[in-house]
Amino acid sequence: MDRAVFLDRDGTINVERSYVHLPEEFEFIPGAPEAIKLLNDANYNVIVVSNQSGIARGYYDEAAVARLHRYLDDELARFCAKVDAYYYCPHHPDYGIGDYKRSCDCRKPMDGMLRRGAQEFSLDLSLCYMIGDRLVDVEAALRAGCRPMMVRTGYGNIESTRLPPEIPLFNDLFEAVREIINIQF
Repeated sequence: MDRAVFLDRDGTINVERSYVHLPEEFEFIPGAPEAIKLLNDANYNVIVVSNQSGIARGYYDEAAVARLHRYLDDELARFCAKVDAYYYCPHHPDYGIGDYKRSCDCRKPMDGMLRRGAQEFSLDLSLCYMIGDRLVDVEAALRAGCRPMMVRTGYGNIESTRLPPEIPLFNDLFEAVREIINIQF
């Protein structure tokens, strides 16, 4: 396959809560599992890209992120849906401890996670989408050459007030994915 839909995690797939890292904190936004299933059925790679500065700040470690992603996989399996890959940035340029306190090319709005996915999945980024609830998601998509979409969930209602008019805005992930599927056919 040569295309994917990159998804932000917190605020796009799951309800935004500060520094989600425990399964009991995780709650799907309604329609998110079904949206991922639609993408699977339409033969898109589904790749989650997420800034995880809680690691840099010492709130949790990388193992906690891996556990949460396994939990997410298990929950999605109940819907016959799956995520093909997870990429996350554990860094923060201003707040952090040790090697995690630094600037990097993976923290959105930089496009490092999207480029890594493109390389590992042999993707044509011009055929890919990036859906998120923040302007940093839109900026990362534009840098990578993807088609950005914003959702109103999470921080989207607030951040969309500064969204350029040419960037599509949707109520939630399910609505955005339905648009992608409609464009495909």
